[in-house]
Amino acid sequence: MNEANESANRNTRPVIEARRLTKVYDHHSPSSPAVNGLDLKVWAGEFVAIMGASGSGKSTLLYLIAGLATPTGGEVIIDGTPISSLPDAARACLRNTRMGFVFQRFNLLGFLSAKNNIEAPRLLGWKQQRQPRDVDDLLAAVGLEKKNLRRVNELSAGEQQRVAIARALINNPDILLADEPTGNLDSKNADAVLDLILRLKHDLGLTTLMVTHNPEVAMRADRVVEMKDGMILRELMPDRIASAEESILKRTGHLPQ
Repeated sequence: MNEANESANRNTRPVIEARRLTKVYDHHSPSSPAVNGLDLKVWAGEFVAIMGASGSGKSTLLYLIAGLATPTGGEVIIDGTPISSLPDAARACLRNTRMGFVFQRFNLLGFLSAKNNIEAPRLLGWKQQRQPRDVDDLLAAVGLEKKNLRRVNELSAGEQQRVAIARALINNPDILLADEPTGNLDSKNADAVLDLILRLKHDLGLTTLMVTHNPEVAMRADRVVEMKDGMILRELMPDRIASAEESILKRTGHLPQ
């Protein structure tokens, strides 16, 4: 994010905000929370990459923001609405109308076609709150219009992740949350999926929060948040990642090849 945008954002309300957010799992001791009093703001249209070693709390943070997990303390606020204290049904409604979620392992129904997987939120009882996107348009957007009737277990890993991205966009969200969306892909497919996410972010104006281990992915974000022990260790702008790359790679356990 450039200085002009950063200055403008100081005068606007963040789309995503975490305030003193804490999550302690039952099998953890209270002194070792997965997320530990974390504060974070993400602005409209921003692409924020979250990095950190395994166990640093990255995925837990994403699940808390999505309302898929309940915090032990603190609050998640989506566009001014505190969601952590909402009833389950209200939180699910907000999630289904405002957010799309992309998982590392795709979470697709292998026996269904690409088209039916994208439609799955409707088939499973999703209630329309906003004008939905056309399935055929989404298939075209992710380059799978010619494979729309192919069962997803017959598609490549990269194609399956593109189906998962299209499914995340079916409810016309303005927030896209992605948990290591390139983690199970080879470098060619990872690049293609990242290019797709960036293009859709630009075309649709999506506010994007992505967990990644890959510094090359993070370098294409507007801002990078590095986590350690459930807390934000530091924030970096992409143009500073190159000089800090060795330090980040050591913390994440991924050293240069």
